[in-house]
Amino acid sequence: MDTRKSNTQLDRLHKEAGWTQGQFARAVNLIGTERGTPTTFGESTVHYWRKGVTPKEKVRPLILEALSRKLGRLVTHSEAGFPASIRTPNSCSTVEELIDLGRQDVERRNLLGASLFSVALTIPNWPDIVGRMESVQAGGAHRIGMSDVELVTKMTDRLWETFEDFGGEHTRPMAALFLANTVAPYLRADAPEAIRKAMMSSASFLCYLTGWTAEDEALHGLAQRYYRKGLEFAGASGDHLTYCHVLRGMSVQAADLGHGPDAVRLADAAAAASPKSGPRMQAFFAAQQGYASAVSGNDREALARIRETEKSLDIAESGTRTFGGFSASTLAYATSQVRYHSGDVKGSIDSLELHFRLRDTSDTPRSAVRFSSILAERQLELGHLEAACSTWNQVLDEYPSIHSGRVDRHVADIGRRLRPYCSNSTAREVYERALRSVRA
Repeated sequence: MDTRKSNTQLDRLHKEAGWTQGQFARAVNLIGTERGTPTTFGESTVHYWRKGVTPKEKVRPLILEALSRKLGRLVTHSEAGFPASIRTPNSCSTVEELIDLGRQDVERRNLLGASLFSVALTIPNWPDIVGRMESVQAGGAHRIGMSDVELVTKMTDRLWETFEDFGGEHTRPMAALFLANTVAPYLRADAPEAIRKAMMSSASFLCYLTGWTAEDEALHGLAQRYYRKGLEFAGASGDHLTYCHVLRGMSVQAADLGHGPDAVRLADAAAAASPKSGPRMQAFFAAQQGYASAVSGNDREALARIRETEKSLDIAESGTRTFGGFSASTLAYATSQVRYHSGDVKGSIDSLELHFRLRDTSDTPRSAVRFSSILAERQLELGHLEAACSTWNQVLDEYPSIHSGRVDRHVADIGRRLRPYCSNSTAREVYERALRSVRA
């Protein structure tokens, strides 16, 4: 008795294409002829594929190409219910994985473990990853140029601005769709070598941004998957600086979740692997090393890194904003984090207040609300109830315009923190206001 399971995914694609089995077979045969490997499949073969017989490895790309042309989008191994091909070039499998990741993210299906942070995540070393991805086999759609790279770069900039202004709730689906539907096809199109690498570099930073927005929504496992893709594309394009930037972002994620040793490992890897850079970038990496060290309990190392950050920022060219945009206000926030995790709550409050005095137009609405929430929590921890309530009222004034998972969680926590103080009229007023503000 045949217990083979039908390939419901391929069957669904076949129905979406509106083909008869004979038309499906002829479309695959046409692709085979074009590629110099003629095939003579018929209706019965397609029937067996739909019933669960796995096509030979060399045939699967022909089927996927036929479906892609008919449906007007890239169809991946996973979408067609096929196992990943061990002979598929590293570049092709990486692009397919990116398509699947983006589409599944938007559909919110099959994202098991999306919130599960893995401390065992394998991080590729720069020498092992740089240039390893071979040229992607063209999908036959079109040839891209520098204008397409500029489109991806500008769109990423807009998405980043949207995220920083409003949060990740709306930004991540847009970024995921853009990755899957626009950037991934670009990565498979014909292009000169320089354009191809520039496109992969742009894709790398967009993957990083999408991971950052997923992290904002506490989808930590999903964020790690995007970060890993960012590392792969950075290595493929030879973009050393973005590679290190992604590692630093992964360290921030680990530190925020309390995984001190892993945060240190990632921060040290980012700093050690970073190409020769100016003092502002050195500050950017050293500050994260300080935060990670504080979370891991190494207060002496944390303070040493903050002093290193201060020295680097002092000699940085005035007014220059480089990759990471590290500034005096950023340093004050980093110092606050180090002080807090080293047990100096009062010092952390002083540094956060300094941060707000130093903020300028480069600082964002989302960070203002988030950092104000942190300030209020620490003010209450130190017993400054009136100050905490005043800060929380400022948070609640700005909250309706921010759609950030991090900020949502801070606001949802106000009630728990203020409940013991509801005999105080000011605290009770903020408590009730916070309960009314919490999003469902």
